[in-house]
Amino acid sequence: MSGGSRPHSLTALLDALDAAATGPSVSVADMLEQIGERSFTPIILAVAVLLVSPASGIPGVPTLSALLIVLVGVQGLARRRHLWLPGALMRRRIAAGRLRRATAWLRRPAAWIDRHSHTRLRGLTRGPARLAAFTLCTLIPMMWPMLELVPFVTSIGAGAVALIAFGLLTHDGLYVLLGYAMCGAMAAAAVAVVGG
Repeated sequence: MSGGSRPHSLTALLDALDAAATGPSVSVADMLEQIGERSFTPIILAVAVLLVSPASGIPGVPTLSALLIVLVGVQGLARRRHLWLPGALMRRRIAAGRLRRATAWLRRPAAWIDRHSHTRLRGLTRGPARLAAFTLCTLIPMMWPMLELVPFVTSIGAGAVALIAFGLLTHDGLYVLLGYAMCGAMAAAAVAVVGG
């Protein structure tokens, strides 16, 4: 899947990430080469999905992931044709073994989600609704650097982003709704913690 072909399922996305992990370590640039530099939604989905996995426990990964998603999201909202990321970020590396373990951990749930996804509630994935969903995917990660030391919080936020991004990618509005529901649950929990 090199040369920037765009993944259209979670399994294809995991295949692309595995294809990038050919050496002892893999860079952000290696992963983007497999996913495609024009594929803004799949890139956001890939980063969010990896944060749902045990990879979220690696120090610095939630902050790096947040930076990646925000930069990609802002450029997607600006309708750039090609993604630009600073060289220092493109050169950031993760051990290939860690990446392969994360994708292996995600294979079974990804296959289940792919089997249960199809085009529905398309109004939530088009026009102004799509713009609102994509904007939310860009905003949620801004909180992750502050919450990196709190167990599982970034994974929950990443799960919401992943659901919304997957819904946009596959034109399945049900997953967008599930992502919104997860965001609402997170907000209610935050209010309860602050208020309690």
